[in-house]
Amino acid sequence: MPIYGGIEMICRITGKLLEKKEESILLDVNGICYEVFIPSAVMQCLENSIQPDGVISLITYHYFQLEPSKGFQCLIGFLNEIEKEFFEKFITVSGIGPKAAVRALKMPISMIAQAIDMADVPFLKSLPGIGEQRAREIVAKLQGKVGKFGLIQDTRTGAEAFTLKHGIEEEAMGVLLQLQYKKFEAKNMLDEALKRNPGIKTAEDLLNEVYKQKSKK
Repeated sequence: MPIYGGIEMICRITGKLLEKKEESILLDVNGICYEVFIPSAVMQCLENSIQPDGVISLITYHYFQLEPSKGFQCLIGFLNEIEKEFFEKFITVSGIGPKAAVRALKMPISMIAQAIDMADVPFLKSLPGIGEQRAREIVAKLQGKVGKFGLIQDTRTGAEAFTLKHGIEEEAMGVLLQLQYKKFEAKNMLDEALKRNPGIKTAEDLLNEVYKQKSKK
């Protein structure tokens, strides 16, 4: 296991999947539970890599954030070294740290790589947390350097999953607006519902989750 500054770096992890959240999973590794953060682009393809007994193996990026009064560390998981390599290139862009990159990599990596090479700023702006200036910085830093990542065969699975989830949210949002909720209020309720139950498959189930939470207040 690699060593960094006297601290052991975790580069791979294998364990039994206990729980899947919106941006992370919980793994049982010999009785110790680890939380591993997973970019959505990777999460959308995760099911195919889980063994029948629930065990999954991940390549990991071990992230340390050191501050004067405290230290923070986390594991970020990938299905293969190519995904991790793209992530490492992505965080070389000024202002994009590992945690921001986990949120930003919402669409399939192949689509993001193609957008970078084509200088598709509107597409890059659509990624969570990426504004106009940051999108242009991504292009300036990485254009011409990410071509091979456009060959990753993740487009169909990832795009379909993203489109399905987006469509469910849009449908549920439309219902809440008809019920006289303000848009920001409806969005907050939907976001909270998806955090509690990221496996929701239909707009009806999403609205039921919103209702259950409101009825508890």
